[in-house]
Amino acid sequence: MIVERLELTDFRNYHEAVFALTAGVTAVLGDNGHGKTNLAEALGYLATLSSFRGVSPDALIRIGAEAAVVRAVIRDETGRESLIEAEIAATGRSRVQINRQRLAKTRDLLGFMRVTVFSPDDLMVVKGGPGERRRLMDEALVALALRYDATRLELERILKQRNRLLKQAGGRADDDVSATLDVWDARLVSIGTELGDARAHLVNLLGPLVTRSYSDLADRDTEITVAYRPAWRSSGLAEALRTARDEDLRRAITTVGPHRDDLELSIDGLASRTHASQGEQRTLALAVRLGIHRLIAERTGTTPVVVLDDVLSELDPTRAAALLGHVPDGQVVITSAAPLPPAARPDRILRISAGAVVDDSRRDDSRHDDTCETGER
Repeated sequence: MIVERLELTDFRNYHEAVFALTAGVTAVLGDNGHGKTNLAEALGYLATLSSFRGVSPDALIRIGAEAAVVRAVIRDETGRESLIEAEIAATGRSRVQINRQRLAKTRDLLGFMRVTVFSPDDLMVVKGGPGERRRLMDEALVALALRYDATRLELERILKQRNRLLKQAGGRADDDVSATLDVWDARLVSIGTELGDARAHLVNLLGPLVTRSYSDLADRDTEITVAYRPAWRSSGLAEALRTARDEDLRRAITTVGPHRDDLELSIDGLASRTHASQGEQRTLALAVRLGIHRLIAERTGTTPVVVLDDVLSELDPTRAAALLGHVPDGQVVITSAAPLPPAARPDRILRISAGAVVDDSRRDDSRHDDTCETGER
């Protein structure tokens, strides 16, 4: 799948902007704070209906505007073109259209296009808390099978209702509270077990791909462990909830279940979060993202668009070249405030300044090569 054209209206710092992208490598260059990551965010939004920066939808709307519009012309493997339009409303419901036909539910857009965003914030997958890694697993599941979006939303709904009941109980459970908890526990067991099984299967598939990706980026064989083994899966979620009920009532919150799980990442047998160097952590974060990208491409038959959002400047030249060399064939968008490494070799260069876009693609080859190395006009 190829994104041929991206149009933004009142999105972040853009009033009106049009990006003509190439099927190969498009470089988007410009100083920090001028809108490069906003472009990456817009592409990611069309694939996930959320921001990879983790902000609420209203933060995506230009200050003073009532709504933002992200519009893209995409071409699939058969050559068929489609128009995707997402209107992000500051108040009320957002709207999504495909080929001018409004979708009944905005989330019906999920799966229509796939995008893999590499960003400096990916380091938090290794260094951050369990929530970062849970979100990573669940986003990968949704990209592989749309039904897991409904599973994830249902889990959130059940937990919200169960936690409200626990809070209302005030630490004590009479017969009515106990009976209602039994009902919510049964629902939580069903949906939680389904999600846990899906995560376990995902991690089993992902582990070898992350190991391979790490070796590709580090240029050496390394023992990488990617494991998902929450304690509740050993006894079963029903038993874990029974055991934890008194503690749940005391704390007025659900203390066990898939919403508390973690993804274990280790290098040479040592926990990467606490024992790996900064360089190792960054390489592992890239390897995890690259492994997910490869898994989605293999399982869906569609190679996601790759967006490298200012990550090359965070890497030494060897690792930057390794990342560029091992990204699977497909469309790539690179954003950078720093000069690009020679290995980037963009087919098109766009420059951004204060939300304005200039196409530098008409340079001759010698100027093109010089631009790749110096990043100057």
